[in-house]
Amino acid sequence: MSDESDPTGAAQEEARKPGWLARLKQGLARTSAKLGGGIIGLFTKRKLDDATLEELEDLLIQADLGVKTAAKLTANLARERFDKEVTSEEVRQAFADDIAEILTPVALPLVIDPALKPHVVLVVGVNGTGKTTTIGKLAKQFRDQNKKVMLAAGDTFRAAAVEQLKIWGERTGCPVISGPENCESASLAYDALKQAKADGADVLLIDTAGRLHNKAALMDELKKVIRVIGKMDPAAPHSTILVLDATTGQNAHAQVETFRSMVNVSGLVMTKLDGTARGGVVVALADAFGLPVHAVGVGEGADDLRPFEARTFARNLMGLE
Repeated sequence: MSDESDPTGAAQEEARKPGWLARLKQGLARTSAKLGGGIIGLFTKRKLDDATLEELEDLLIQADLGVKTAAKLTANLARERFDKEVTSEEVRQAFADDIAEILTPVALPLVIDPALKPHVVLVVGVNGTGKTTTIGKLAKQFRDQNKKVMLAAGDTFRAAAVEQLKIWGERTGCPVISGPENCESASLAYDALKQAKADGADVLLIDTAGRLHNKAALMDELKKVIRVIGKMDPAAPHSTILVLDATTGQNAHAQVETFRSMVNVSGLVMTKLDGTARGGVVVALADAFGLPVHAVGVGEGADDLRPFEARTFARNLMGLE
């Protein structure tokens, strides 16, 4: 997370701190055990033949890299090494390099434009993905960068979400705009933007409902939020982040498609990588949609959401770090 004057510097440096790298490694342990361990199990030293390629493709699919991406990775491997003797290390290294190539174009921090006052970030996602927690963690990061941050509790149908956001507001020193339970989220978002402008806030983070079982109502609600805040700032929201839960695996594809049909999703945040063997889904999403991956979460702590680093992620996914 950064401002335009330093889109990668400080935030990327933070991401390289040993503590974070250790948490990333630990968070991806289940996926790398399944994937890297599976590759090691296939090889001592053997020729790369059709049967082995098929087994490798199955391993990649099981780790949620998706059929298309798995086929691409194994085809690249075959092009270079078919019918040659290879080791598990060589295979994992080749896959890690190809995965890093897929991820590098999408590993982009969330850029806050200091000229906007406020830069409006609409945060969307299905209930249970960690949407409200992600807002709290982003708020902390922006506060740590000395930005003035305001939060809008737009998930008005869930009292727990409003309370959770208020707790994050207290922790981070960010004012939270909320209304009575079941109040209209669009009018609350409008009031929050009006207040943020009056207070000279740098960032306004707006929480939203995630009741995907009622898709039509949710779409209407999100579109109304955008339409109403657009009356005050035609360019708002300036960023629309979709929060995804890594434990849902390939179901994340359907969520991206669903929310893209509702709003202009500008980037992704992937949470709960520490609770799954499905970390490969990040690669599949990058390959399928090409949307920026702003950050990944590997724990509950406020510092466990960090900017996404392609090469580090790829190597950890393959158990190389």
